[in-house]
Amino acid sequence: MLFGAVLGATALGVFIGRRVRHLSESLREPYGVLQAAMLGVVGLILAFGLSLAVSRYENRRAAIVHETNTIGTTYLRAQTLPEPIRSRSLELLVAYTEGAIRLSEHVPGSEGQATVVADTEELERQLWALGGQALEGAPDASAPRLYIETLNEMIDAQTTRVAALNNQVPSAILYLEILGASFALALLATYLTLIGRGVAGVLAAAVLVGFLLLVTADLDRPTRGLIQIPETVLEQQLESMEEPPAAAAPRKSPAP
Repeated sequence: MLFGAVLGATALGVFIGRRVRHLSESLREPYGVLQAAMLGVVGLILAFGLSLAVSRYENRRAAIVHETNTIGTTYLRAQTLPEPIRSRSLELLVAYTEGAIRLSEHVPGSEGQATVVADTEELERQLWALGGQALEGAPDASAPRLYIETLNEMIDAQTTRVAALNNQVPSAILYLEILGASFALALLATYLTLIGRGVAGVLAAAVLVGFLLLVTADLDRPTRGLIQIPETVLEQQLESMEEPPAAAAPRKSPAP
């Protein structure tokens, strides 16, 4: 659709230029000034849209790394909890990580994403309840307190990641880029046809602008297209969690 819009606008400009070529003496100067001004404005708009898409892409990459780090820290601290809270929490954290990976497989704002978010929120409630039990059983111990702190950070990290996935470039900006680029290319094609120059250059410009629009839209679709947010760090974290826990369960103090 993007290439169809820009190439269609270019073809329309060539057609108009040929139809009014007999007026080239009177139209050459105003068309030249107009197309030069439009190309400058569209260049700024395209650069602005691309910068918005790139910044959102980087934020999503940072969010998935931060979430992975909080999951890993929570998993390590969960190993210091007393049984049976320890074993149950470790199992839930593995399921939680699997849900975090599935989150990358669904389109932001879709029903599939909402289902995954609801499942992980249920796991968060179960983990929080277990953490509360551990803290109630040993209110003065450091391990439950540290675990609760990291568990809270993990929950906040998922909220940040979901918000980053849903934070897309406003559609109005993308439509403005497409409309402005199509209009500027049509003016350029008309001007080149009026002065009798070849249209190979404007066709190359249309293809280049089409690719630029495509990259902008692709960066803004984190779970679709060629440029996606890799979940490699989450998959590596899940693999490490499938190994035996590094720390053994704490021993109960002997009764006095």
